[in-house]
Amino acid sequence: MARTAAVPLAPGVWRIPTVGRAAVNSYAFLDDDGSVTLVDCGMRRAPARIVRGLAAIGKTPADVTRIVLTHAHADHAGGAAELARRTGAPVAAHGADLPYAESGRVPPQGGGNTVGRLLTRLVGGRFPAVAVARPLADGDLLPVGGGLRVVHTPGHSPGHVSLLHEPTRVLVTGDALFNVAGVRWPVRSFCTDFRMTQRTAHVLGELDYDVAAFTHGPELTDRAREQVRAFLRRLG
Repeated sequence: MARTAAVPLAPGVWRIPTVGRAAVNSYAFLDDDGSVTLVDCGMRRAPARIVRGLAAIGKTPADVTRIVLTHAHADHAGGAAELARRTGAPVAAHGADLPYAESGRVPPQGGGNTVGRLLTRLVGGRFPAVAVARPLADGDLLPVGGGLRVVHTPGHSPGHVSLLHEPTRVLVTGDALFNVAGVRWPVRSFCTDFRMTQRTAHVLGELDYDVAAFTHGPELTDRAREQVRAFLRRLG
């Protein structure tokens, strides 16, 4: 089966797979004026697939006016510098992840233990540094298609954010949760503080949304909020 370059989730909201069919995802939000906000930029080689995804929805890099990063890991920010160069769009990231994005180094992983430090150095510990024009904070409402709400969900990284598109009721969880063979936690070893990840993810059960969109795994469109809440209740 051929890969789909862009998957519609709601009017003006698209998932762009950058690895496989849904292993790593970026998102495109379209405004009424034709401009595009990109959420996450995949790994270093992802820009080519993102450009193909934009083309599939009738857009080009010139239409991108904003790039938002859920967090400063190599599989989300690795392509950001190249896409910022191609589009000229400013990059936004939470203030706590800003120094990592601008240095091209992932935040500490594995809770600071020896295995985590080794993983940080050996597996995706570096990516092309990218300037952050706008530091984000919890509760910010970005002017994206009627309002994209920033929800700080730290733990996976200090500045990890989820994003709620209020008009279409699409929630981008980032790596607060995966949907890989079912809803699950992100890999513990790649979290700065796994216990904090589990604590802060519970806010996702309190938000109102119809679609749960994951940066790892396909979206949930049937009783999405109820499925997320059931997972959070089950695993505490």
